[in-house]
Amino acid sequence: MRERPWGPPASAPRLSPPLLLLFLLLLAGRPASSSSCREGAAEVAAPAMGLDGDGPPDAAGHTSWLTEHFPLHNSENGRFIYGVASSPGKRASMEDFSEARIDDIDGEIVGMFGVYDGHGGVRAAEYVKQHLFNNLIRHPKFITDTKAAIAETYNRTDSEFLEADSSHTRDAGSTASTAIIVGDRLLVANVGDSRAVICKGGQAIAVSRDHKPDQTDERQRIEDAGGFVMWAGTWRVGGVLAVSRAFGDRLLKQYVVADPEIKEEVVDSSLEFLILASDGLWDVVNNEEAVAMVKPIQDPQEAANKLLDEASRRGSSDNITVVIVRFLYGTTIGDNSGEEKETESASDQNS
Repeated sequence: MRERPWGPPASAPRLSPPLLLLFLLLLAGRPASSSSCREGAAEVAAPAMGLDGDGPPDAAGHTSWLTEHFPLHNSENGRFIYGVASSPGKRASMEDFSEARIDDIDGEIVGMFGVYDGHGGVRAAEYVKQHLFNNLIRHPKFITDTKAAIAETYNRTDSEFLEADSSHTRDAGSTASTAIIVGDRLLVANVGDSRAVICKGGQAIAVSRDHKPDQTDERQRIEDAGGFVMWAGTWRVGGVLAVSRAFGDRLLKQYVVADPEIKEEVVDSSLEFLILASDGLWDVVNNEEAVAMVKPIQDPQEAANKLLDEASRRGSSDNITVVIVRFLYGTTIGDNSGEEKETESASDQNS
């Protein structure tokens, strides 16, 4: 696809009222499912796939499937360590994707983490995983004005996906919850209902907001754009989509935007860890419970597996993906200075 110069994204296609009415009528007879973003998505019978679409997850459990599809699932760089766990759960297909990477950009070590929960198939979530961070690190203001770069990159990637996906007749969309670590700054951006929660000063703090159509400001924005929100098993945009912001969703694009809400936190000694997860976790585990379970576990991979297993045990009906980043502010990997001091103290006493 031809590279587009940086600037405002191309205009998203608008849905004319007659086409919207036809679209809704075609969907009218389908049963609503409150457990999925798109009506009827949970009912699509397809072989369970991993990220590469090459077959079902290993029947032995999520660990071997995770290792195959997330070769960088646990890494360390002296400033933070991270782990990733993911499972289709009770669903027949896997529409969650995630990403965890560390890059050196203009001499700055940058950590980038994302969870993408697809609906209507994997096309949008897979595209966002493959392109969002690559677009971001090429943005000319990525280091100097990171917030602006993130906002513009979300919209650009959305626009590019809609262009690339124009030949498909069935809509596909995806949430995105991402975290960027640049120096002593943590920037969290979100569209949809995947969620980011931090443990700061021992407290659970949500650093993203689930974008739901029944929220007062979201409903007003949708109605101002000519759309409507109605109850169909849960509150849905146009009676179809259970999130009010997402990548993709061409037929609802004028209402379902990809404008991220961005929050920034300082990475200091009070910031312990970050949890990014799809709603397969948050549907059954609340913020405080998740933080309490992760807090005593120093290994982020073990902690991610713990949350995944707990969500499964509590009966989550959705795909489940968890990314945990534990910050090492003021410490180094394998730091044994405390042990050395104890040894020195003991030697002094013996002498």
